[in-house]
Amino acid sequence: MAKELAKIIAHKKAAIVKKWFDLTAQTYAPDTAEFLKSKTDPFANPVGVSMLSSLDGMLDQLIHDMDPQIINSYLDPIIRIRAVQNFTPSQAVAFILSLKKALRTSLTKELRDIRNVTELSELESKIDRLSLMAFDIYMQCREKIYQLSANEMKNRTFRAFERAGLISEKAEGA
Repeated sequence: MAKELAKIIAHKKAAIVKKWFDLTAQTYAPDTAEFLKSKTDPFANPVGVSMLSSLDGMLDQLIHDMDPQIINSYLDPIIRIRAVQNFTPSQAVAFILSLKKALRTSLTKELRDIRNVTELSELESKIDRLSLMAFDIYMQCREKIYQLSANEMKNRTFRAFERAGLISEKAEGA
């Protein structure tokens, strides 16, 4: 990414991350969103604090090198939580795209310069790639959940058949 817009974003980073966090929190029920935004103690609100920290780290990566391993370390905690909640796949990763809105509202004055608009377009392409990375993580998490659920159902069925005397462990091992 070009240096000028990266400098501007770095200067306004705290406000941009806060806006992005607020937009992300709004994807939850109103009472949950309020809780996520109001508690800054990592013990009282581990999800909110982790989310804020991860968003901050992802923005750093977007304006710099975009190292996939580092980005995954920031994306994984958020996506892992959203994968077990009642989000559709698109809802689970849509918070990534809300960064575009946070940037545009935070950089209104700066975007009057066409060079910054061009640089923002490059950054938005990176955001799109980030959303695809988030979707991959989401799908890996969902596959793991389905796998665990299937294994649990198989184990329950086996134990029920075993209790009913329909099968025995010896016969299974022989």
